[in-house]
Amino acid sequence: MPGFIRNNGLGLFFGLFFLVTLVAQALVGHADFNHSQVAHHGEAVTLARYVTSSEYGVDVLENWQSEYLQFTLFILATVWLLQRGSPESKPLDQPGGESDKDQRIGPYSDAQSPKWARVGGLRTRIYSNSLVLVMGSIWIASWGGQAITGRIAYNADQLDHQEAAVSLTQYLGSSDFWNRTLQNWQSEFLAVGSMAVLAIYLRQRGSPESKPVGTPHEATGIES
Repeated sequence: MPGFIRNNGLGLFFGLFFLVTLVAQALVGHADFNHSQVAHHGEAVTLARYVTSSEYGVDVLENWQSEYLQFTLFILATVWLLQRGSPESKPLDQPGGESDKDQRIGPYSDAQSPKWARVGGLRTRIYSNSLVLVMGSIWIASWGGQAITGRIAYNADQLDHQEAAVSLTQYLGSSDFWNRTLQNWQSEFLAVGSMAVLAIYLRQRGSPESKPVGTPHEATGIES
């Protein structure tokens, strides 16, 4: 068990924090929702009903989609775009998809390489882009979930104010949908951009996301 925890510490750490914050969001969201219900002379709901509601669903999914969009774009952008001095960038002379030899695929793979990296053809092409394909698919699925749950929550509010419900297409063009979306996108882009630039000049000893402490600022694509 100690060996398993050591070898999987990063995933376990963030997995635990994910579960804790998801539960905490459910608890405080439930309290806030019921406070609003009472203020508007509505009925309070149970925690079980709240966590299966569109109100909770849209709050969760609008954050998930922005996170997966952030990483999808970052994975793609760092294939071709460079940032001098940043450990988040590849070296300045290595833009693009690189050669089969550099990527150790096909005839340049070895017995320890993943099977789909060795076989060549379509399977290797798919595996060569599998990270962005999966991350992008999760982004699209969670963004779609945000749209569906957001529309339900929006129409419930419309009904409370004796106004007409909207279709999914109408909701996708509404300010409510884009406000929920853009307030998350802008924060993700700021965080990723600032990380790439601040890491040029600042260090964190021992972190693979930082250059070694004594590395010159202009050194690019170098991590601990």
